[in-house]
Amino acid sequence: MSSVLKALSCADGYDPESLHVERARSLILDLLAPVAGNQRVFVREALDRVLAADAISPIDVPAHDNSAMDGWALRFGDLAAEGETRLRIAGTAYAGRAFEGELGAGAAVRIMTGAVLPHGVDCVVVQEVARVEGDCVVIPPKQRVGQNTRRAGEDVRAGQPAVPAGRRLRPAEIGVIASLGVAEVTVRRRVRVALFSTGDELCSIGSPLTPGAVYDSNRYTLWGMLTRLGCEVIDMGVVRDDPAALEAAFRDAAACADAIITSGGVSVGEADFVKQLMARLGEVAFWKIAMKPGRPMAFGRIEPGGAERPGAWLFGLPGNPVAVMVTFYQFVRPALLRLSGVDPMPPVPAFTARCTEPMKKNPGRTEYQRGILSRDADGWVVRPTGAQGSGVLRSMADADCFIVLEHERGAVAAGEMVTVQPMAALA
Repeated sequence: MSSVLKALSCADGYDPESLHVERARSLILDLLAPVAGNQRVFVREALDRVLAADAISPIDVPAHDNSAMDGWALRFGDLAAEGETRLRIAGTAYAGRAFEGELGAGAAVRIMTGAVLPHGVDCVVVQEVARVEGDCVVIPPKQRVGQNTRRAGEDVRAGQPAVPAGRRLRPAEIGVIASLGVAEVTVRRRVRVALFSTGDELCSIGSPLTPGAVYDSNRYTLWGMLTRLGCEVIDMGVVRDDPAALEAAFRDAAACADAIITSGGVSVGEADFVKQLMARLGEVAFWKIAMKPGRPMAFGRIEPGGAERPGAWLFGLPGNPVAVMVTFYQFVRPALLRLSGVDPMPPVPAFTARCTEPMKKNPGRTEYQRGILSRDADGWVVRPTGAQGSGVLRSMADADCFIVLEHERGAVAAGEMVTVQPMAALA
């Protein structure tokens, strides 16, 4: 038995004829490791890339003690214990232009946000509560030592990691790295994903439909989801139901990609040669996952042969458009994040909302209904988009969340609480 299939078969609770969603996801993730290879890129090119090495700060951040507010910089010890305090105005400190004098006892400096604190200053009073009278400023009581000040290195100390390796870089992380004065970072290379659709019935967009044909939408939705994940996409088009053509496609994909995604050809009743071909070229398990939509799925590796052709992970997705998207989000997305080196794996945000309409559901499978979120006076509410068939791609276009109906749950009555996954969190 192959190493992949052996690892799967030896896993606790493994049943390829009825696999829970959570079990299938964990089995996949347990077998994957980040792809090898790093790149050095400019910070502006690092958005959505995965940091390969800690971003070490060469400086303290902030670099100096500074003011967090516009106001008055002073020594807390000069303030009266009770009542107002009058302090002499000694000058002004600007951001980028420090107060050059010596702040003596009983004096205050007008200070702007970000300006360096004069020596000895340990308190900044916001300008809104103070008042100027001639050459003095009047400070009200009840101030606190250290208020409205930022100390050097309180965000990051020089020599410490500012952003850890494994983090997928968002705009906030890009800003943090830029604040260090760092122009380049080391990131993991992009995961290369080859994709193709299978089926004689598929027609390319821009061509007239022939009798019995359908336009190939799956490659376009997959391309969009992969691009948003930051993958390097290799689009291999449509491969007809021909053993020689399919074998060539699998070999070519495995030779140039880290992962292969196909749609179609994994359901019960599909041409036997597709499954036989997948199994012959690699180590592929065919699963029936206890979910709707997206029950049939293939997972494993395709080995093209030869020492210089290491092979690729295979995700054989169903052919129905909605099932493609659901299985991608629930299984392929976390797998690609693991391959890209994201660590720790980010949880998918989920919360409960009140369902406004009844929904049919049989216990024994997890269902992903497409829903629309809104709020009322009592909190979040959700309603289904309408027809929920796995071929109704419009249900995905109209939706902003998945309504997740758990494995053992039955029918949902109007007004019951349900779990929702916002689709914005899956990008």
